[in-house]
Amino acid sequence: MSGYNFKYHPDPLKTGAFKNDKTVKCDCCGKVTDVYYDGPFYSVENVEFLCPECIASGAAAEKFDGSFQDSESVDEVSGHDKLNELTLRTPGYCGWQQEYWLAHCDDYCAFMGYYKWSDLESEGLVEEITETYREDICCVPFEDAVRHIKNNDCYLFKCLNCGKHFVYIDFD
Repeated sequence: MSGYNFKYHPDPLKTGAFKNDKTVKCDCCGKVTDVYYDGPFYSVENVEFLCPECIASGAAAEKFDGSFQDSESVDEVSGHDKLNELTLRTPGYCGWQQEYWLAHCDDYCAFMGYYKWSDLESEGLVEEITETYREDICCVPFEDAVRHIKNNDCYLFKCLNCGKHFVYIDFD
């Protein structure tokens, strides 16, 4: 997978958005690949496998008139190019309900992965996410969010400009 740098999803193999457990044929370009996308793709057509190259280039989104993130479920930033980069050329992540992509410093944040409370503690992020928690998008007070994260995953994001971390949670 080397050679593909996804600004807003820097390690999609680690987060599980890409798999490498078998060889498949990309539905977009037809090439055989041992690294393929295993995340959400919103399209009328049923697309099973996409290679990193077709995502990075935007070919998959163009060919299937699809997107990897709902453009209505994102924070606002200036510049339509950032939204296109996120929705058309960035591997998404799987949420419990509707995925939401956070932004900070007028750019989308990088998705770092799925974290439990113990992960946040071990990486020394608890104080930071306490300060950056956004009740406006998570829809519950921080204390309720903590109870949720202790038993379920949250979605960790990192600002590409200032380096602050943020969490997003969703409930069943």
